[in-house]
Amino acid sequence: MKPERTNPNERAVTRRWARHPRSVGLARADLRKTLSGWGLATVEEVAVLVLSELVTNAVRHARVSPGREIETRYLLQGESVRIEVHDASDEHPKLKVPSLGETHGRGLVLVEALADRWGVTPRPVVGKSVWAVLTAPGSDVGRGMKGVVRHGEADAEMGGT
Repeated sequence: MKPERTNPNERAVTRRWARHPRSVGLARADLRKTLSGWGLATVEEVAVLVLSELVTNAVRHARVSPGREIETRYLLQGESVRIEVHDASDEHPKLKVPSLGETHGRGLVLVEALADRWGVTPRPVVGKSVWAVLTAPGSDVGRGMKGVVRHGEADAEMGGT
């Protein structure tokens, strides 16, 4: 894990991870600590599951050239947390419903079911950011938007890159 880059008001936490399966568990522990510090323990279990799926996808599928790592970014947005996973691959993940016999391919189905909204945003030079927003239970912030998937530049209003 590389040193953290956090903005001055501590509303964003960014980390870089090796493209290795052990990074999934390390990122989960890091998110738990971050959410606890922000007082968002009510979304912890769902957020950790969503993050696990997104980081696992990046570890398994993203082409990461030397010097390029997977980056996670957690953004506190009022009563919501935005989870972003950046990688150097331009290939966007596709939501599909796997058959009963398939052992892989359910990650984005879980993200779709659990997140208030999620999407994919191209990065300026190379790669993409796959992101999901989760809102604390009882908040009106995310109501009525569940399942909305945004791709590309439509995400700019959400603070994506």
